[in-house]
Amino acid sequence: MATLSPFHTIGSHCLNLGANELSKSAITSCVCKSKVGQSLQRIDVGRKLLPGEVVRNVAQSPRWSLDLRCFAAARVSVEQTEESVTKTSQVDELQKQSTYLFRTETGGQVKVFVCKRSVKYVVDIEVSSLQLSIDDSQLKLSGGLYRSNHDIINQIIETPFIARSSSELALELEFEAQEVPCYLSFLLKASSGASSSGSEIRSHRKSSFCVPIGLDQGYPAPLGLSFSTDGSMNFAVYSRNAESLVLCLYDDNASEKPALELDLDPYVNRTGNIWHASIEGAWTFVSYGYRCKGNRDTFHAEHVLLDPYAKIIGSSIPNHHESGLLPKHLGRLCKEPAFDWSGDLSPNIPLEQLLVYRLNVMQFTKDKSSKLPADVAGTFSGVTEKVQHLKDLGINAVLLEPILTFSEQKGPYFPCHFFSPANLYGPSNGSVSAINSMKGMVKNLHANGIEVFLEVVFTHTAEGGALQGLDDLSYYHKNSVEDLEARHALNCNYPVVQQFILDSLRHWVTEFHIDGFCFINASCLLRGVHGERLSRPPLVEAIAFEPVLSMTKIIADCWDPYDKMPKEIRFPHWKKWAEMNTKFCSDIRNFLRGQGALSSLATRLCGSGDIFSDGRGPAFSFNFIARNFGLPLVDLVSYSNAELASEVSWNCGEEGPTINTAVLERRLKQIRNFLFVLYISLGIPVLNMGDECGHSSSGSPSCGSRKHLDWNTMTTGFGIQTTKFISFLISLRKSRSDLLQKRNFLKEENIEWHGSNRSPPGWEDPSCKFLAMRLKADKAEGQLSSEASQLKGDLFIAFNAADRAETIILPPPPEGMAWRQLVDTALPYPGFFSTDGKPICEQMMGLVAYKMKSRSCILFEACTDGS
Repeated sequence: MATLSPFHTIGSHCLNLGANELSKSAITSCVCKSKVGQSLQRIDVGRKLLPGEVVRNVAQSPRWSLDLRCFAAARVSVEQTEESVTKTSQVDELQKQSTYLFRTETGGQVKVFVCKRSVKYVVDIEVSSLQLSIDDSQLKLSGGLYRSNHDIINQIIETPFIARSSSELALELEFEAQEVPCYLSFLLKASSGASSSGSEIRSHRKSSFCVPIGLDQGYPAPLGLSFSTDGSMNFAVYSRNAESLVLCLYDDNASEKPALELDLDPYVNRTGNIWHASIEGAWTFVSYGYRCKGNRDTFHAEHVLLDPYAKIIGSSIPNHHESGLLPKHLGRLCKEPAFDWSGDLSPNIPLEQLLVYRLNVMQFTKDKSSKLPADVAGTFSGVTEKVQHLKDLGINAVLLEPILTFSEQKGPYFPCHFFSPANLYGPSNGSVSAINSMKGMVKNLHANGIEVFLEVVFTHTAEGGALQGLDDLSYYHKNSVEDLEARHALNCNYPVVQQFILDSLRHWVTEFHIDGFCFINASCLLRGVHGERLSRPPLVEAIAFEPVLSMTKIIADCWDPYDKMPKEIRFPHWKKWAEMNTKFCSDIRNFLRGQGALSSLATRLCGSGDIFSDGRGPAFSFNFIARNFGLPLVDLVSYSNAELASEVSWNCGEEGPTINTAVLERRLKQIRNFLFVLYISLGIPVLNMGDECGHSSSGSPSCGSRKHLDWNTMTTGFGIQTTKFISFLISLRKSRSDLLQKRNFLKEENIEWHGSNRSPPGWEDPSCKFLAMRLKADKAEGQLSSEASQLKGDLFIAFNAADRAETIILPPPPEGMAWRQLVDTALPYPGFFSTDGKPICEQMMGLVAYKMKSRSCILFEACTDGS
């Protein structure tokens, strides 16, 4: 609140003064000038942030003992009209003009023109049609300047108007550049020449007249920080329930307090629920944030909040843990760095041909064994340096664990921000370097035929996340759902949150050329604004049909970082959404440890028709054996204590590390079996980082227990043979894409199921642990005889999860072909897989018998004699 002595109030309420739009106009004449700020000094208020001293007009007028203090509550309560650049010779130096129109409580009009002339700001005020009493012989302006209640100027501006005509009065004020941006808050005083007392005239809303100087109204779109062609910076942020918003500007990244705070007026700087303002880009401020004021139960005015749409994030403010305040980041006041995308082209790989490798950017190369420079190891650039490893495996897509700015205490699955990569992934731990490094990584991977997917979390934020404090009632679920309490759960299907998520996804596609997204905790995307389950959630549908996202892959993963357990749910998909197949993981683990049903194995091998036969197909099933939470592959066959019951693991006879040769051989077979099933099943195989070289977490299922990848393990015997086996399986999938990389399910006539002696499988026998299948290749009609050697034959695949060996009878191969053994996971290296295939001779009556060892898998391919 601003006070005129103890008895008068200027702008004590946040009321719209009813400003009307004016047409473009220029200041053509000024009757009276008041030079403001001619002797400048810094005022010792707060941190001495306010330069300038307001000097009284020296025109002959009574001296007023007026103590004017203009606080943040003295709102600028008008709507800014059009801005124009004049071209007349009289005002060639006029750069920019804003016009405001007020109605007074006595029926008159007050027009205010604000412009910049050279290095000064000029305010021209015209009063017309004002009804004054006969005794009121003089009209004066009485007012002062303010920025916010932390930023006060307590000198007085007091100057008389001069008559321009019988019905119009005018005056002009000038302000030095050091005094802006600020607000001019004033009222009119009508008095007789003989008396210093008189009546005060306010707006028709009984509040002061307030206009911004050097601070423009700005625009409500786009949200976040944007730059105009004239160099000005526009700020826009959503907050429906805030009563007022303060823009905090910092001139030093190391400063704990802002150099300048500006109260945004709800009637000038607000459109709907969007707060906005614009300032010149010539200022030396380097970062910004917001303080929100309102109901103290939901708003904490002392907290400076990060703009949720900020594209470049500064470091945490030092010493901000003191006084009980949450750690926070600030938005940087700079444009996004330019990047040369020339020549970049997304591989745009068909869904069914994807071969995915999930990795953690930091853990992938942070270890010294990566032999990368310190400023490259653990960054996006580190991934670029190791692209050859991905190519050697045969990978054509990488799935990055969350790389958005996240809580350092809780980990990457608790994001703080949604428009910027975490600074720690940049070579210099800076935001700009992280952005450039990530874009360089994406461009390099694309050049090598590898797509880039991101794991994203849009269902909750870390404590102190970018959205918290701005408008929690809009952004978050509030105690309406028991299982979401204290989770900082985002109200994803609330319209403004839905738009926020779509804007974030579009940003990653347009600015970073991301090829797809995996949505963690996707089951919570199905909650309505009151926590209810929706059969047709608007956000999920909007993502499916968003034009910018139309070419990206979208994957639902219902794993919840809070309770660590996947949720089985019927996910609405519109034939666009793929899913992380947790049933594949659990059923294959269960079968290979000797406890699963044959029918479950068969369903997973054929693309999980129980999940994806609803109009999608096996290409929408992202299959995995191990992932970044839970046990890695080598631990899956090494640990199975009571605490790991949910992992469906088996230690192969001995818990933890061992030198028992029989146990080690059994574990080695099991690892091969897992990889074999992963790559010969219909669906998209997802290999977890480090599983190719025995990366271990020492039996801990916690995501935080994962260690940096030890690149020395790539050169061990296990690492060499496992990476070669994965590369072979990927090559096999590609060469037999007709059977192993299908967008649609296999036809009934393309598959046969067998028991060990060619009898029907023991579907109903829970003790049966053997299953074989024959995948029949489609015969191409009209094949030329010269191309006969290129015919693709059938595949015969068998799985034995029992402790005993099985002698199996292979079915007769197609005419003119013979069976060749490609894989037997029980054989020693290097014989357990073969690119050319080992011929298998007929033993009796045209049949082939093969002894299959316990807990192993085999693969035969029918080939022509010359192939």
